[in-house]
Amino acid sequence: MASVSLKKVVKYYDETLAVRGIDLEISDKEFMVLVGPSGCGKTTTLRMIAGLEEISDGEVYIGDHVVNDVPPKDRNIAMVFQNYALYPHMSVYENMSFGLKLKRVDKAEIDRRVQEAAKILDITTLLERKPKQLSGGQRQRVAMGRAIVRDPAVFLFDEPLSNLDAKLRVQMRTEIKKVHQKVRTTTVYVTHDQVEAMTLADRVVVMNHGVIEQVGTPQTLYHHPRTKFVAGFIGSPAMNFIAVQIVEQGSGLALDLGEGQRLLLPDEQAQRYRQYRDSSQLLLGIRPEHLTDSQSAGLPQTQQMLVTPEVCEPMGMETLVYFSLGGQSVCAKVNPDVAVQAGVPIALSAKLSNMHLIDDQNGLVL
Repeated sequence: MASVSLKKVVKYYDETLAVRGIDLEISDKEFMVLVGPSGCGKTTTLRMIAGLEEISDGEVYIGDHVVNDVPPKDRNIAMVFQNYALYPHMSVYENMSFGLKLKRVDKAEIDRRVQEAAKILDITTLLERKPKQLSGGQRQRVAMGRAIVRDPAVFLFDEPLSNLDAKLRVQMRTEIKKVHQKVRTTTVYVTHDQVEAMTLADRVVVMNHGVIEQVGTPQTLYHHPRTKFVAGFIGSPAMNFIAVQIVEQGSGLALDLGEGQRLLLPDEQAQRYRQYRDSSQLLLGIRPEHLTDSQSAGLPQTQQMLVTPEVCEPMGMETLVYFSLGGQSVCAKVNPDVAVQAGVPIALSAKLSNMHLIDDQNGLVL
């Protein structure tokens, strides 16, 4: 087992700066997920850890050793790719054992490792089959098994579930989490799917344009994002951003949303954000689950607004309601038992204890 450290790591592709001097500490046995949109530098970072991409500047440590100039085969890592890369003419057993045979590991030890990995992954009955006889999920398990038998210091996963259908992705997320809990190997996992990141990770690294926006537990990123990008990227449906001003109302403060809509700030938020009153560069960040029908919310009328739904999406356990406010599309989650339809006004309550106030100029959460 080993920790992984990145210190001021930079990657250039010709004149293009892909990774911009990132620092990251991944603890021994930790499951760390790198997430972000396409082109943010997450896969490049993973490939630099693996040794598949040359580092332009900075240092990568695996354990206590700098591995910048160490070939991939000598880094004691195992990588699981998006495509399974199984040998089609070999059985599952042969695919899983091939790397150990090349290292001239004793046959009895090879068999022990393969059988143990097959048991962990529940593919013992598949060991004699060829890859063409397996489903996508089974092939992914074999690829994971091939990594497990090597007993590496670090597992690296490069979007391993993106080729699977939605139902199988959910199942395989659970399987990967179970495997990590059993083998407890340091794991670095890359995905563009924030749901995948939130459900798998001990900690999540949110990347954007080659820099790390924030590192934290899934709960920290969800409830305490530091930037507008993180706030909008984490969570589904995404957080709403509404242009607001903080204005005086009676003896307190209120959020002026425009179009005659005002929400009175609770005392705690009023005290916290008093210094920003009358600023014209503010965004209210609020998640759809914190905008709900007034009947279910049970909040005072001063935290309610009347909106006209444009689109309603019944989801079974909730209904998503989309409406416009100040020229911006806003999403709310309402109780499925509440009668709601497009074009018919409905009162919504905002749970402002869960709000975020964002500086629209620099994108920082205040």
